[in-house]
Amino acid sequence: MIGLYRPGNSLLHRMPAGAKLLLLIAAIVAATVFVQTPAQVGVVGIAVAGLFAVARIPWRVAVAQLRPVVWMLVIIAAFQVWLTSPARAFVVCGVLLVSVALAALVTLTTRVTDLLDTVTRSLGPLRRIGVDPERVGLLLALAIRCVPLLAGIVHEVAEARRARGLDWSMTALVTPVLVRALRTADAMGDALAARGVDDD
Repeated sequence: MIGLYRPGNSLLHRMPAGAKLLLLIAAIVAATVFVQTPAQVGVVGIAVAGLFAVARIPWRVAVAQLRPVVWMLVIIAAFQVWLTSPARAFVVCGVLLVSVALAALVTLTTRVTDLLDTVTRSLGPLRRIGVDPERVGLLLALAIRCVPLLAGIVHEVAEARRARGLDWSMTALVTPVLVRALRTADAMGDALAARGVDDD
């Protein structure tokens, strides 16, 4: 769900990373608190689509950012309909979709290095209580790198499963993905240890 940076010269591309992160947090909080009806979800959705247009992000790229959360939204919607009402389900899922879209827009218009530098600088004052900003930045960098890496593993395993005619077998998907993910984590840990990154 984390988009790769797409170079550009739009207003959103030129905006400082710190400002975008603050606005992202504020927008998600505001949507969660104030968006209460399907009509309001529609208005917010149109506004977010407008931001993608301002950033000149192709619609195919925008849709690709949202596709991975569709099944999760279907499950959440089913529970919300069961526990509350269809209107409430629409609002909850709409706010979640808008939040994911906004986060994707930030990553599509901001270099990862700029985001990590901003987070590292922001955590600087916490050194006094034992927080290591560089280590937190490294953790975020690894997390960002692992999202597409894990997605690639799932895609490769799914293709192999389909080639063997096991489309409906969850075991044939989950087990190889888990094994490959653990092996990748071990290899990454060994690489970090070889470069002097330890738990001291």
